[in-house]
Amino acid sequence: MEHQLQKIAISGPTLTSLLQRFSASPADIDGLLFGRVTLVTPTLTDDSASASSDHPHLIATITSFLSFNSALSFYDPLGNLRLGPNQYQNLLGWFSARRRSALRPSMRELSVSSSLSKSSNYNSAASANDINTSYGNFSPCIFLLVATPVQESLIHTHDYRAYQFVASTSFEAKSVEVVNIGPAFRGHYGNFSPTSPLPVLSCEMRGSSMMMTEEESSRESKEATRDQRQLNKCAEGFEVRRLRQLLGSESTSYTAGLEDMYEKMLAKIESLARQVETSSAKVLEQENLNRKLRYKVIRAGLE
Repeated sequence: MEHQLQKIAISGPTLTSLLQRFSASPADIDGLLFGRVTLVTPTLTDDSASASSDHPHLIATITSFLSFNSALSFYDPLGNLRLGPNQYQNLLGWFSARRRSALRPSMRELSVSSSLSKSSNYNSAASANDINTSYGNFSPCIFLLVATPVQESLIHTHDYRAYQFVASTSFEAKSVEVVNIGPAFRGHYGNFSPTSPLPVLSCEMRGSSMMMTEEESSRESKEATRDQRQLNKCAEGFEVRRLRQLLGSESTSYTAGLEDMYEKMLAKIESLARQVETSSAKVLEQENLNRKLRYKVIRAGLE
């Protein structure tokens, strides 16, 4: 009896390691896939959309793999297995990694999958926590195909697709879920606690640790006076202390004064812009005059 899988899951580190092994190999490779098959019973909800998926389903999770140095490693060109009986446990299936190839299984890969699924030596006996006794053993019928694009690309480097060998005659494509990658797993990384305390910062006043000299005090007083003078100059005709009157119930009577201040500021900005424009024109005129003088000097020297 063949059991239909709902989907195939693979851990992020396992998939990354497999792709790295394929990238580092000088040629095509293949190997075996290991893991577990779990019977998932969905929880009952009042949502009518989940009524069609309220029955238990199987999920195969790939947790590790064994890769060989080249293709045709554990099987012959006809697809017959070269593995000894009971040589591997928890075997789910196998994978094939090809370079510049279409993401489509070949007849040889179909034959290898058929040999694995028909052999009773590699059936994975699931524990009671995974699959109940009504499902029994699970034959290794998973096939993972990895390929690089036909056209070389610096960004798009690998494609992969998972299949289940069904009815002893064909492949059925299955969705692949990469565990620990994606929005569904962000909650696992949202709670962190610091492992090292923040450094102790000195909050003492400067005057409590050492006496300020007269020179430092005078310099700070001059800087504060200069800053206040510049701020008053920007708000000329509308002192800073009057800004407090813009808060509260009396603010409406001071709106006209604030608008007058903005008009004066805009007039100053316009005046500055005209001065910059005039000075730029004078600089350009002086540069042209200097260029003519240099030309006359060079011409006089040549004559």
